[in-house]
Amino acid sequence: MKIKNKLSLLFTLLTAAILLTFAALIYFSASQSRENEFYKSLKKEAITKANLFLNAKVDAQTLQTIYKNNREILNEVEVAIYDTTFNLLYHDAVDIDFVKENKAMIDEIQIKDRIEFYQKEWQVVGIEYKFENRNYIVIAAAYDQYGYRKIDSLGKTILIVFIISIAFIYLVGRFYSKRALDPIIEMNKKVKDISATNLHLRLDDKGKDELADLASVFNEMLEKLEQSFDSQKGFVSNISHELRTPLSTIITELQLSENKDRSIEEYKAVIQRTLNDAQKLAKLSGSLLDFAKASYDTSAITFKNTRLDELLLDAQLQLIKTDKSYNISLSYEGEIEEEIILNANEYLLKTAFLNLMENACKFSGDKHCSIEIDKREAHTKIRFIDKGVGISEQDMTSIFIPFYRGKNKAVAEGNGIGLTLTKRIIELHGGTIAVSSQLGAGTIFTVTLPNNKN
Repeated sequence: MKIKNKLSLLFTLLTAAILLTFAALIYFSASQSRENEFYKSLKKEAITKANLFLNAKVDAQTLQTIYKNNREILNEVEVAIYDTTFNLLYHDAVDIDFVKENKAMIDEIQIKDRIEFYQKEWQVVGIEYKFENRNYIVIAAAYDQYGYRKIDSLGKTILIVFIISIAFIYLVGRFYSKRALDPIIEMNKKVKDISATNLHLRLDDKGKDELADLASVFNEMLEKLEQSFDSQKGFVSNISHELRTPLSTIITELQLSENKDRSIEEYKAVIQRTLNDAQKLAKLSGSLLDFAKASYDTSAITFKNTRLDELLLDAQLQLIKTDKSYNISLSYEGEIEEEIILNANEYLLKTAFLNLMENACKFSGDKHCSIEIDKREAHTKIRFIDKGVGISEQDMTSIFIPFYRGKNKAVAEGNGIGLTLTKRIIELHGGTIAVSSQLGAGTIFTVTLPNNKN
């Protein structure tokens, strides 16, 4: 069922319940009022006839004649007068005697002074009447035809008004629910037009209601998706370029070697060049795998307590194994009274440190990287310092962009993923990375990581 129909039905049912409650209260109140008014009328009629019979001394035959004549025209009140010993003194119509009084009824009236009850649809009232220091029991009964007609007419009117009101409310509810949901329908149409090829489209978020807020949030999501798609396109394009170059070189070298006989030295040279290109591909694929791992949600990555000094020493030993000419030194600022413990993923954080150490060594003439550790109360700063070629101001704003290679790419080879990967890893660990550099004087990368409080 559509929301429009649900809202209309819900609104109609709620209103119907309220109207039905009020209608029931009105009908019940009217019925009670009719009943009470008719009992009062019966009491007055009983007293009047008792006065006529006992006080005015109107004979019984005259009163019975009046009763019988009136009864042919309207529902006359039937009155019976007894003394306290249950002797019948007067009765409007003994032959009819609708109430059929008995001794128990008379005794009850004497005890309670007044009783009211229904005899089928007739209402009956019995009262104790005093005249000349004597007590009499007067019983009056009648059918309230006029009152019942009014109540019946009221019930029919309430039912008709209720049905018409519900129909009207349902139509009004559909109209206003449609108007309320029209912006959602329009929004739905626009969303259907948005695809991967036109992510630049946006929803109308003008207004101050909840739908405008929803449209604004959706537009923010589209903005992020568009940026993600553009980034992905650029990333795939760069990967294709980085993979195509060494692969083309390998294929060309092998084809030339296949088509022409060469000396052993020449074959060795071809194999060496092919091996170098293959190693570039292996390093690139490893970097891409690490980048994919670092792009996971933090909930999917395992973190544990890790000693910072051990992690740096492991990275240092691993890097020196790849190139024994690299020189890395560690130093602490101030006195370190206790071990520096980080909540980290050991593999990823070591990868980030390896990238920073390798960059410092690659772009320095002395292939030296100096690491300074500065422990504070809430965080620890690790500075990776080199005295290499430095980074130009133009390149400083782009060094963390995937596959970006600065002007110093002629000094050392690389694929442009290392610093992007490093920044992502540091951010995953709740830290920051900053860089300061001067051409010809060197570069300092400063990593700030939160200390483990446990």
